Amino acid sequence: MMAGKLSDNILFRPARKEDCRTIAKLFSMSSDGVADYIWTGLAEPGEDILDVGRRRYESEDSVFSYKNCVVAEIDGQIAGMFVAFPMAEPDNHSEDSETDPVLAPYGKLEQYNSYYICGMAVFSEYRGMGIGTKFLEIAENKAKELNLPQLSLIVFEGNEGAKKLYERHGFREIAREPIVPHELIRHTGYALLMVKNVD
Repeated sequence: MMAGKLSDNILFRPARKEDCRTIAKLFSMSSDGVADYIWTGLAEPGEDILDVGRRRYESEDSVFSYKNCVVAEIDGQIAGMFVAFPMAEPDNHSEDSETDPVLAPYGKLEQYNSYYICGMAVFSEYRGMGIGTKFLEIAENKAKELNLPQLSLIVFEGNEGAKKLYERHGFREIAREPIVPHELIRHTGYALLMVKNVD
């Protein structure tokens, strides 16, 4: 199949509660270790961190919910997912500021009044099929539906493949923060805030 050509047998649908463990696996991939860092801190003794992620995405009263996820399905198997939600400005900046030094850089890279693509990933065997491009189109349509003027996302500078995908689709870097090194986080250097204006 030609790279980037979307196959007719790919179903894009809202995520369901039973998808949450696969969503957690894909979100872990998309975050390059940031989710693993957070989930490790939330895990019960002996609990697998993917089960922490599953529990979080089973929630219905958080932005980190399956209700904010779209999945791509091929022959009944989930091939990829993205999670996105409106990035609202907090009522009180000081109370909502991130105190964990490892996570603080990402909290500084928030673009208020945007539709924030929090995570997007496709399993390796399904890459090159146009799924990521379709996810970005779905996100842009959702931003328009919500009357939000921009899409936003955070990408690691070292994740060149993802960065190039976003640039090809009209995203531009508007801010960057140095990554606080940690053994679970698979990049060093900078995290970039990228935005795209929605026409």
